[in-house]
Amino acid sequence: MQSTIGSRAFQNARMQKKNRKQADGLLTQAVAAYRAGRHADAQAVCGQILALVPDHFDALHLLGASALDNGRLDLAEQALTRAVAVEPRNAEAQANLGLVLSSLKRYEEARAAQERAIALKPNFATALTGLGNTLMNMRLFAQAIEAHDRAIALKPDFADAYCNRGMAQLLLLRNEEARQSFERALALAPRHMQATFGKGLVSVNLRHFDQALVAFNAALALKPGAAAVIAQRGRLYVQMGRFKEAETDFDTALTAEPMLEAALLGKAHVCVLTDRIAPAMAACKRVLEHNPASEIALAWLGACFARQGDTAAAIQHFDRALEIKPDFEDAILKKIFALDFYPEADVAIHQAARREWWERIGAPIPRRQLAAVDRDADRRVTVGYVSSDFRSHSAALTFLPVLRHHDHTAFRVICYSCSPLVDSVTEQCKAAADGWVDAWQLSDDELADRIQADQVDILVDLSGHSAGNRLAVFARKPAPIQVTAWGNATGTGLPTMDYFFADPVTVPLAVRPLFAEEVYDLPALITTDPLPGAEPTPLPMLRNGHVTFGVFNRIDKISAQVLKVWATLLQALPSARVVIKNGALDDAFLRDGLIARFVAHGIDESRLTCLGSSMRQEHIAAFADIDMSLDPFPQNGGVSTWESLQAGVPVVAKLGNSSASRAGGAIIKAIGLDEWVAEDDDGYVAIAIKYAGQPAELARLRAELPARVANSPAGDVKTYTRKVEEGYRQFWRRYCAAG
Repeated sequence: MQSTIGSRAFQNARMQKKNRKQADGLLTQAVAAYRAGRHADAQAVCGQILALVPDHFDALHLLGASALDNGRLDLAEQALTRAVAVEPRNAEAQANLGLVLSSLKRYEEARAAQERAIALKPNFATALTGLGNTLMNMRLFAQAIEAHDRAIALKPDFADAYCNRGMAQLLLLRNEEARQSFERALALAPRHMQATFGKGLVSVNLRHFDQALVAFNAALALKPGAAAVIAQRGRLYVQMGRFKEAETDFDTALTAEPMLEAALLGKAHVCVLTDRIAPAMAACKRVLEHNPASEIALAWLGACFARQGDTAAAIQHFDRALEIKPDFEDAILKKIFALDFYPEADVAIHQAARREWWERIGAPIPRRQLAAVDRDADRRVTVGYVSSDFRSHSAALTFLPVLRHHDHTAFRVICYSCSPLVDSVTEQCKAAADGWVDAWQLSDDELADRIQADQVDILVDLSGHSAGNRLAVFARKPAPIQVTAWGNATGTGLPTMDYFFADPVTVPLAVRPLFAEEVYDLPALITTDPLPGAEPTPLPMLRNGHVTFGVFNRIDKISAQVLKVWATLLQALPSARVVIKNGALDDAFLRDGLIARFVAHGIDESRLTCLGSSMRQEHIAAFADIDMSLDPFPQNGGVSTWESLQAGVPVVAKLGNSSASRAGGAIIKAIGLDEWVAEDDDGYVAIAIKYAGQPAELARLRAELPARVANSPAGDVKTYTRKVEEGYRQFWRRYCAAG
C-alpha cells in the first residue's frame, strides 16, 4: 500500500513539474501578447496556464493586470485576489489589486491593499500615486496630495504622479497649483492625455471656457473616443450655452460607456435646461442605482421634482445631497430657490438658507483691500451692474428700464455681462451703458480685479441666488457699496451686501432685522417698461358668457396650496375656464402631469387650456382672452403680474408670510388696487367670485388699467429710475460721511 502511495506521489510530482514547465513556456507567449496590447490573447493563454497550474502566481498576476487594462474589473479582482493569496508579500500584485478595487469604488479595501504594497516596498512610487487617487476619491484631498508628493520625491520624473496631484489640487480649487502640476507632467511627457485634459479642467474652474475647449479637443486628438473627456466637453458646452453640441457629446460618451456618471449627469442637466424632465429623471435614477451617494444626481433629481411643483420632494433631495457634501454650492442654491416655492417656509427660513450659503461658501473667501476713493458726495458715481441676464430673459425686463433712463451726468454705468448668450436685448443693454464688460470668461478673482480697476463705487447684483449669479464676487467686496436688486430680489444673506431694493409690502418693517442687508424702499420691488403697441381689448366674458382666468406664470409656481384654492374657486364658478401659459408646457410630461393635478382636484380637463412658448408679442396678445389673472402662491408672479395689469387684466393676489409670497400683492397695491389683494385663502376666492359677477366693473377697470399703471410711481419707469438714483446718492453720501 505504501509503495502504491509513493508511486502516485512520484507520478504527481512528475506531472506538476511537466505542467509547470509547459506553463512557463506559455507565460512567455502571454507576456508578449500583453505587451502588444492583445488582451484577449493574453487572457486566453493565462487561462491555459492556470488550467495546468492553478496557483501559478505570474499567470494570475498577468491575467489580473490585463483584465484591469481592458476594463474587465470582475475578472481582474478575481485573478489578483488569488495572486495575493499565493504571494501575499508581492507589492506589485497588492498595488494592482488596489487599482482594481478603486475602479470598483471600494475605496476602503483599495486603500488597505495599496498601503500593504507600500509597507512591503516603501519606495514604490506607482503604489503611492495610486493610493493618492484612492484617497482623492475618498475626499481626503490633503492626504491624497501628500501621497502624490511622496511619489514625486521618489521619482521626480514621474509624469503620472504630477498629473494625479493636479487632479487632487483641482478638487480643492487650488487652480494655479493644479495648472503647474499638469504643466510639469506635460514637460515630462508632452503627449500625456490626462494632463492635457487636466489643464482643460483648470480652465473650466477659472471660467476660461475657450481655453478649456482647446485643451479638451487636444486631449481627444491624443486619445480619440475618450468618453470621460467627451463628457466633460459636453458639460463645458452647457456652460457655453451650446446645448445641442452638449447633448451630442453626452450621447456619444454614453454609447461608449453607458453608465458613465459625468455623461448621465450632463444629460440630466441639459434636459432640465430644455424642459425635458422625464429623460432628466431617468438619467439621475440610473446614476443613483449604481451610486446612491451621488450628490450631483440627487441635486438634479431634486430639480426635476421642483419643476413639477413637488417642492417638498425637491428639498428632501437637496438636503440629502448636502448631508453627503455640506459645501455643495449647487445644492445650496437649488434649495434656496426651491424654498421660495415652499408654503411652509417664511422669511426666517428663507434668510437662514441664504446665511447657510454665506457660512459654507462665502465666508471663507478673502475680502478685497479697497483703494482710497474720492469721497466727494456730489461727484459722478460709477455704478456697476453684474448679471447673466442681459438678454431675452424675464429678469432683463425688470432692470432694462432703469438702465435706459439713468441720468448719465450723475451716474456712470458699467454692465458686467456673465453669460455667453447674446441677442437683441443684449444690444439694448449695451446701448444704455457707458461701459460694457464681457465677463463670462473671467474668474471670480479676475472679475473682482476688473471691477476694482474700473473704480466702481456702487456694485449691483441683479441675480440673487438664481442661476448664473456671481455672488462669490460680491463676497470679495470689490466695491465700497454693494446692492442687490430686481433680477431675483429676495435678499442674499451676505454680510458684504449693504443694501436691498424692496418695498414696504414685500418686506414689512417687522421682518427687516432678519435680512443681512439694509432694506431701501422703492415704489415697488420691480418695474417693467410699458407694453409695446398694446391696445385696449374688450372683456372676453361679455362674448364668451363665462369668466376666463389666466395663469401666465412658471408652472412650478402652481403649488398644492394654490391649486386647492383654485379648485374651490372653479367649483364655485362651474362655467369658468382657466388658461395656463408657460414655455414648460411644450413638454408633454410636464403638461400631462399638471392637467392630472387639476383633475385630481375635481376639475375637468375640458376647463383647462394649456399654452406653451411663443414670441413675446404673441404672449402679450394672449391676455385679450383673459378676464382676470390668478397670482400663484407662495411664489408670486413678478413680470407676469406687471404684464397682466398693463394689458388691462386685473390680478387676484394674496399676501403670504415671505417676500416671495408678497411680491405680487405689493405690485397690485402699488397701483392702488388694494381691494384685489386678499389676506387669506377665503378672501382670495371671494375677490375672484365678486368680480366674476360684475362684468361692467371689470370692463371699466380693463379700459382704465393701462393708463393707471403708466401713471403710478411704480409703473412710470422714469419716476422709478429717479427713485433708484435717489437711493444710490443716499448710499454714496453715507459712505462719504463715514470716511
